[in-house]
Amino acid sequence: MAQWTSAMGAAQLARLLNSQQDRPAGPGTRRPPAYRALADGIRLLVLEGRVPVAARLPAERELALALSVSRTTVAAAYEALRTEGFLESRRGAGSWTSVPAGNPLPARGLEPLPPEALGSVIDLGCASLPAPEPWLTRAVQGALEELPPYAHTHGDYPAGLPALRAMIAERYTLRGIPTMPEQIMVTTGAMGAIDAICHLFAGRGERVAVESPSYANILQLMREAGARLVPVAMADGLSGWDMDRWRQVLRDAAPRIAYVVADFHNPTGALAGDDQRRQLVDAARSAGTVLVADETMTELWLDDDVDMPRPVCGFDPAGSTVITVGSASKAFWAGMRIGWVRAAPDVIRSLVAARAYADLGTPVLEQLAVNWLFSTGGWEQAVDIRRAQARENRDALVGALRRQLPDWEFEVPKGGLTLWVRTGGLSGSRLAEMGERVGLRVPSGPRFGVDGAFEGYVRLPFTVGGAVAEEAAARLAAAARLVENGVSGGGGESPRTFVA
Repeated sequence: MAQWTSAMGAAQLARLLNSQQDRPAGPGTRRPPAYRALADGIRLLVLEGRVPVAARLPAERELALALSVSRTTVAAAYEALRTEGFLESRRGAGSWTSVPAGNPLPARGLEPLPPEALGSVIDLGCASLPAPEPWLTRAVQGALEELPPYAHTHGDYPAGLPALRAMIAERYTLRGIPTMPEQIMVTTGAMGAIDAICHLFAGRGERVAVESPSYANILQLMREAGARLVPVAMADGLSGWDMDRWRQVLRDAAPRIAYVVADFHNPTGALAGDDQRRQLVDAARSAGTVLVADETMTELWLDDDVDMPRPVCGFDPAGSTVITVGSASKAFWAGMRIGWVRAAPDVIRSLVAARAYADLGTPVLEQLAVNWLFSTGGWEQAVDIRRAQARENRDALVGALRRQLPDWEFEVPKGGLTLWVRTGGLSGSRLAEMGERVGLRVPSGPRFGVDGAFEGYVRLPFTVGGAVAEEAAARLAAAARLVENGVSGGGGESPRTFVA
C-alpha cells in the first residue's frame, strides 16, 4: 500500500480499543506488557475490519493522551506493528495500517460449486436459492409469446427493451420516486451495471469508498478495474452505517464513487435508516462523490415488523449524486441475469454509449420474461415464495448454529440472504480450508474485506434449511474442531491466530 487513504482520530481509536476490554480473557491468561496489549488491540481491529486498512493512525503523542498511557508505550506498540507488517510509516506522511504481504486476499470470487459436487458437498458459498416455480416457467412461456415481433428486428437494444425500461420506471414511481424511462438502462445483472458504472466514473487508480465488509464479488470487480478501495467500517451489529466514519472518509479521501448496500447489507444483513441515508447523500454531494446504491436485496424483508426506509435515491431529488442499481437475481433467481441502473438521463446516455465497447446489450428473451413478471403480478407472488424460503432457512440455520456452535456470535438480520458470524477467535480462512475436508463449502471473512480484514468471520447464506441446515452446522463444528486441534491444511497457519 503506497499511502493512507483515510484517517483514524485518537479519540475514535481509543473508543474502539476500550470496547475490547469487555471481551473476557481465557482462563490462565497472563497479562501482556502495555505496549504489547496495545499492539494486539490495534492488530485485531484491523483484522476485524473495524479499523480500515490504509487508515492513517493518530500521532504517538495524541494517542497516548487519549489512552492515558506514556508516549513510550505507543511508540513501542507502533514499532511492534511495523515489525509484524501491520503498520507502514513514511517521514512527513505519518503511519497507516496495512496487513502482512504473506496474507494475500483470495483472488477468486464466490463462484458456484460445480453441479457434479452438489451431492457430496453442502454449498454455503453462494447466497442464491432455487428458482421460485412455477413462476420461472410461466415467465419464460409468457416471454416466448411476446417474442415474435422482436424477432423481426436486429435484437440490439443497448439501453434495454423500451417496454421493460418503462415498467421499471413505473415501479420506481410507485415507490414515490418519480422516474422516466430515459433514466433506466437494463443490464446483464447487477454486476454488469456496476462494472459499467465503474468504467465510466472510476478509471484506473481512482479511489472508491466501500463498506467494510462488503460484497466479495463487487470488491474483486473493482480491484480488477484498477480502483483503489477505501474501506469504511460498518457500525456495530445491524445498525447500518457509521456516519462519522463516512463523513471523514468522503472529506479526507475524496473518492470518485462510493458503493453501498443500504437494504439488508451483504454480508452483515444491516438495514440503514432514513436519517443515515439522508446524511450519506448529503455528505457525498458535498464531497463530489457519486454514490452507487445497490438495491438487489431491497425486496427481501423476512419479518413482518420491518418498516422499509425510503430508497437512497429518494434523498437526491436532483438526481445528481445517487445512481441506483437493481436486479432480478437475488429476489427472483440468480439464473435470471437481468439488472438495471436508475440515474440522471445524461448518465444513462453515457453508460449506453460506452456499452458499444462492452456487451452491446442484454438478452431479449430474459428481458421479456422479467417484463412479464412485472406486468402480470407474477413478480410479487414469486418474491413471496422467495421470502418464505429464506425465512424458513434463516430460522433453521440460526437454530442449528446455536446448538452446534454456541460460542460463536452473530445478530439475526430481519431480511436479506446472509448471516455474518464471528468465529470465536478461529481463523475464517482455516475454517474454509477444513470445511472442504468435511464436505462443506463456506467463504471466509477476508473475501468480504479489503487487504485481509475479517479473518475472524465467515458468511453463511440462507440457502439450506431443515435437516440440511443442521448437517451444515454439524460439519462446520467439525471443521472448527480440526482448526482447534491444529490439523494442518498445508498452509502452516496457527489454529488460534489470524496470520501465518
